[in-house]
Amino acid sequence: MSAEDTIKQTVTENDVVLFMKGTKMMPQCGFSSRVAGVLNFMGVEFQDVNVLADEEIRQGIKEYSDWPTIPQLYVKGEFVGGCDIITEMTLSGELDTLFEQTGVTYSKEAADKIREANA
Repeated sequence: MSAEDTIKQTVTENDVVLFMKGTKMMPQCGFSSRVAGVLNFMGVEFQDVNVLADEEIRQGIKEYSDWPTIPQLYVKGEFVGGCDIITEMTLSGELDTLFEQTGVTYSKEAADKIREANA
């Protein structure tokens, strides 16, 4: 299976996928850590894909999304964004809205705490 096929299968078979450096329990870069931390804190079930473990996936995800950086978040098969976009969406409440519209379970209370802490 090609890297593109693997990526496509991963994003279609999982509601929320984070392509990241490291894993959700052991991120290996600050940006990946921030996004994984937000998702973990909000109680979102997500599939993590460690791009450091596979160079073809690491390069392939950049081509698949036409986005040059990692991490990359996908919700219901759609590319949402990288660290800066996810941070902005979390603070503005847009990420809550996206999760609500797509039926992804998350803790509204935790999302509110993130916004309170960053106000």
